[in-house]
Amino acid sequence: MSNLLIEIGNTALKAAFSDGMTLGKTFRYQGEKVMDFIRTILQKERPAVLVVASAYPISPVDEDFLRGECQHLILLDASHKELLTARSLPPYLSYDRAASILAARYLFRGKGCTIVDFGTTLTIDHTDEAGMYRGGTISLGCRTRFKALNRYSKTLPLLNSPEMKGLSPLSLEGSMVSGVVSGMLFEIEGYTRLNPDNIVVFTGGDANFFAKRMKISIFVICNLVLMGLALIADDYVRKMDQ
Repeated sequence: MSNLLIEIGNTALKAAFSDGMTLGKTFRYQGEKVMDFIRTILQKERPAVLVVASAYPISPVDEDFLRGECQHLILLDASHKELLTARSLPPYLSYDRAASILAARYLFRGKGCTIVDFGTTLTIDHTDEAGMYRGGTISLGCRTRFKALNRYSKTLPLLNSPEMKGLSPLSLEGSMVSGVVSGMLFEIEGYTRLNPDNIVVFTGGDANFFAKRMKISIFVICNLVLMGLALIADDYVRKMDQ
């Protein structure tokens, strides 16, 4: 029986069935009827372990529903931080950052890592060779920066993508894209220089775009958060079998 991993982020939901650390087809949803979408996934197969990591608290009603649709339910949200502290991670970390760190620990055992997640926010986290968390930073993500420029200026348009081909650097739009993209690159390069021996891992929606523009070697793992959730589910199954 497979496990089901669900990541409910600030702007979208991602989900995948897993067998051990092997991920199956990834489902994606962006909208307000999150639980309805989860119900459609659960109709496909009853999971052994259901891991739900959410940017917002899961209500008791939804928790009861989810618990009845699987053999074992694991929640990661603001009210369920036990798994973080049990894995030597500070409880203030969001679930997605924590899952990415766990996945990087697993994939690059014995190596320090710098993990950069391109989402609504830009997060940069560091681990040492022993896998211990060594702090991180949070700033605005790419599209959030575009929205901020538009919202707090009376003259700047709203741009939606960093990759707007054909824009002249002498145009208004071109200078906005250049400012946002270059600013993020300088920020990332500065933090990677703090730990030059670390393996650098990019994840999130704009990971490939920014990886192509870096001057150092980058590992791009788009489903790093889901891999971390798969690790949590697999660890649970192993403990149950002992």
